[in-house]
Amino acid sequence: MERDKSLQACIKGEGPRTIRRKLINRQQMLLRPVEVEKLVEEDHPVRAIWELVGRMNLEPFYAEIESVEGVAGRPVWDPQLLISLWLYAYKDGVSSAREIARLCEYHPAYQWLTGLEVVNYHTLADFRICHKEALDQLFIEVLGVLSHEGLITLQRVMHDGTKVKACASDKSFHRKLTLQDHLRLAREQVEQMGDPESEELSQRVAKARQRALREKQQRLKEALKELEQIEASRSKASEKEKARASSTDPEARIMLQAKGAYGPSYNVQISTDAQSKIIVGVGVTQAPTDAAELEPAVDRVEANLGERPKQMVVDAGLTNQATMEAMTEKQVDLIGALPERSGIAVNRLEQRGVSLDFYPRAFEYNVEADSYTCPGGEGASL
Repeated sequence: MERDKSLQACIKGEGPRTIRRKLINRQQMLLRPVEVEKLVEEDHPVRAIWELVGRMNLEPFYAEIESVEGVAGRPVWDPQLLISLWLYAYKDGVSSAREIARLCEYHPAYQWLTGLEVVNYHTLADFRICHKEALDQLFIEVLGVLSHEGLITLQRVMHDGTKVKACASDKSFHRKLTLQDHLRLAREQVEQMGDPESEELSQRVAKARQRALREKQQRLKEALKELEQIEASRSKASEKEKARASSTDPEARIMLQAKGAYGPSYNVQISTDAQSKIIVGVGVTQAPTDAAELEPAVDRVEANLGERPKQMVVDAGLTNQATMEAMTEKQVDLIGALPERSGIAVNRLEQRGVSLDFYPRAFEYNVEADSYTCPGGEGASL
């Protein structure tokens, strides 16, 4: 009777209402079937990349594998998979081995490639480092296939440079004496380690420590070599004394970055086909500016695809007399903005004590004679 009265009261809106809600339980564990083939659509780009890599000549990658049938050892990841992972990641602008390994844990495209397995980031990083030359050759072959199919025309190529932060801090840059002291200490530490098998620590830990010290010693040697190159490029003795190199990333250089700050960086040069938006050339330099990087970029594109671009589109940082002359010689049309130098010119003129009457704007250009008339007097021209 009481239940019926309570129910009737709720229906009439006279009593309290308790809403039954479906709660979300995020603490539970679910086991559900997954059909890997249906993780991505039939026309998904990842399938095209897998098929394309499978048609390439991967013999250089397989030749170095020591894990074979009939011999003890763990099976290795198929190079076709590792190459496909890197190519698909590059397509999305991902260049970190750690990030690719993380994406393999949840991203459908990466899960489809790996069959729901997770590839360790060490494996991805080591593969990219150990097979650099073979991967470069594969990159060229892929571009050749795309060019053959008419996807790359090289009618117009966009080129620009960008500064990429190096794996080094400002404090890792040292002068020659400091690097030599660090190298001496590293050698002493390696010698003190002795035989790793005689250590009280486990053999594995001892060997790891010794390997880390040897790697540090090698980096310091490379830093001293880089420092010698920097000193050789400087003419004044005072500038040579100020030369520094990084003990952690020897090839890095201090450069002006996008937001106006200076830091250890590399100058990455990228050329892209304007029609297909496909990268046709990539270069990494130690040059602090882009001024002299266009000619090498054209040479890279020609080496990759067997022909030069018809047009190169650049910004003001790559437009200068040397570049214009180089492009004219190579018969490549150069499209670029002229650098704005008015502020710099005025500052230099003021420092040199040039009168306002002889500033660049005071010179009149004669189109017919293709010359400038000097404001200093009648008949004077340049």
